[in-house]
Amino acid sequence: MAVITIVGAGMMGSALAFPARENGHEVRLTGTHLDRDIIDACRRTNRHPKFKKDFPAGVTFWQIEDMKKALEGADLVIGGVSSFGVDWFGEHVLPAVPENTPILTVTKGLLDTPDGRLLPYPLVWAERLAEMGLKRNLNAVGGPCTSYELVAHDQTEVAFCGQDMETLRFIRDLMKTDYYHISLSTDVVGIESAVALKNGYALGIALTVGVNQRVFGPDSELHYNSQAAVFGQAVREMAKLLELQGAGTLDNLAVGAGDLYVTVYGGRTRLVGILLGRGLNVDEAKAELNGVTLESLVVAVRVARAVRILAERGRVDPAEFPLLMHVDAILTEKAPVDIPWERFTFVNG
Repeated sequence: MAVITIVGAGMMGSALAFPARENGHEVRLTGTHLDRDIIDACRRTNRHPKFKKDFPAGVTFWQIEDMKKALEGADLVIGGVSSFGVDWFGEHVLPAVPENTPILTVTKGLLDTPDGRLLPYPLVWAERLAEMGLKRNLNAVGGPCTSYELVAHDQTEVAFCGQDMETLRFIRDLMKTDYYHISLSTDVVGIESAVALKNGYALGIALTVGVNQRVFGPDSELHYNSQAAVFGQAVREMAKLLELQGAGTLDNLAVGAGDLYVTVYGGRTRLVGILLGRGLNVDEAKAELNGVTLESLVVAVRVARAVRILAERGRVDPAEFPLLMHVDAILTEKAPVDIPWERFTFVNG
């Protein structure tokens, strides 16, 4: 039996308590400073407030002030914060983890740099730790996976990535079950870029649902031609962006496309895309969702900004990314939704 400490009681971090505990490990679910009410609820009911299923018996729940104690003796630390908690996690959690203890993070996102690079969070953390004279064993989870379906034991295929294959095999052996299936990759940039990119593109696909509701009525049947067309363009643009990252493999694209698919059909990104497609501007859409974290908005804007920097250096043509640039215009300029359908067409041969 191993000791697995999860820091961050959001939905995905909490969902990973299920396979971990069902494999017989000691699981310590530890909240951040923002998770106090969640941990209190878990202690009262043995259930996360967002889930419809109790935690497996034996999961223990810890508040943030007990984090250091929860980390003691851990064989694996799982980071369960959203992308908005990246700085906090890097400053308060990573330095408290022993150097040789593997860390597995669920945090998805990309940080753009002034020279047009797009850095996944494990690389961002590694650079910041190096500045402090620290080194940590950083690994990450790539989708496709929604937390509530993992809790429900729907068959789920994910990818764990990190620098060391032996470490990845160790983590996989702790976490894999008959419903949670895990591929392994040492291409951290590829896996993490793929699953981050899908957030912005899922928003683009969800625009079509809102547009159709606006055109055909709010109770109209779903139209899949338009969703499929934007999905295809999204995959095409993701492939080009992965090439720019030096990570344009079929495996990476498949992970990103799978995560794109599952994100389109549920979650916060779908909701905001539908609202924008109906005609709300980004401020109105965010107000409608009232405090829901929207990582997709951040990713789309950062990636578009990087594309423009690379275009100035002659490395890319923004015209190759019509969907990304339109989503960026919607988010940064409050441009009306006007999906550039004809720019998605191609002539081959």
